[in-house]
Amino acid sequence: MTKVKIGIIFGGSFEEHPVSVKSAQEVARSLDTAKYDPFWIKITRGGDWTLCDGPDAGDGRPVVLSRGGLLVLDEDRFEPIGLDVVFPVLHGRLGEDGATQGLLELSGVPYIGCDVQSSALCMDKSLTYVVARSAGVATPNFWTVTPNEKIEPGELTYPVFVKPARSGSSFGVTKVSTEDELAVAVEVARQYDSKVLIEEAVAGSEIGCSILGDDLDLIAGELDRVALTHGFFRIHQESTPEAGSENSTFIVPADIPAESRALVQETAKVIYRALGCSGLARVDMFLTSEGKVVLNEVNTMPGLTSYSRYPRMMAAAGLSLGDVIDRLVSLALTGRFQ
Repeated sequence: MTKVKIGIIFGGSFEEHPVSVKSAQEVARSLDTAKYDPFWIKITRGGDWTLCDGPDAGDGRPVVLSRGGLLVLDEDRFEPIGLDVVFPVLHGRLGEDGATQGLLELSGVPYIGCDVQSSALCMDKSLTYVVARSAGVATPNFWTVTPNEKIEPGELTYPVFVKPARSGSSFGVTKVSTEDELAVAVEVARQYDSKVLIEEAVAGSEIGCSILGDDLDLIAGELDRVALTHGFFRIHQESTPEAGSENSTFIVPADIPAESRALVQETAKVIYRALGCSGLARVDMFLTSEGKVVLNEVNTMPGLTSYSRYPRMMAAAGLSLGDVIDRLVSLALTGRFQ
């Protein structure tokens, strides 16, 4: 059997570099090497692209993305390597926001996950909310603050969350309970993005839904519920997240009524389709005490680490990460590029 040549891009030059490396390590453990011939493409913290022996290896030979695959610098010449598909296991800025997806479109190589437009839409939480509202999905009340703009603290209803509009993994997020805390929280968020989102807090349980597939053929994994002891959920902020969070645990399947489960899954599918998502995404929502579903955010390349929510929810639905990878490759090879 001819193996599928799969380029796996990981790392990145921004704050989610270590999370991406851990996701790639889990992909390596789950990848069926009888089916796939992997080429590990590491983006260093400095932004250099290198071809290495795996996610645990050091930096490798310089490499660039080219038409149909890669060009690897070998001494004084470039060696071409053709690829059948690319898996961009990248989180956050320049990996999950459409930038890498644009490069892959130019290369002509099929790739796993959302396209340029849906990646950019989902990365900008304010645009995500606008599109979701147009599809009839509830969102928090929100305001955006541009670089030269100020917002009057007295206009808001507290508590609110202040966050970078285009970032991930809770970096730069602050819960603000009083007017006096707002200005500092905005400056913290601006360390990660010039566009800041302020949204009213939603009283409800935090529920996640993993989605796999394209268009009408979607699989929703089991739901999870974030159980908090105090504060708010801050993913990937712990020094050793593998050992668990200091204030949260995940209940899978989520301990909610069957009718709420069905409503959350269907709402997640509506959001996924409205935003034009493809391949995979994790849709995070709130479930209020009245049974109303409110969108929180959409992650177009959710974490795939040993402790991540997406693979855990899919496993609870009977799909291992290896099964998920197989389906993602099949979707990429038979989907929008045909």
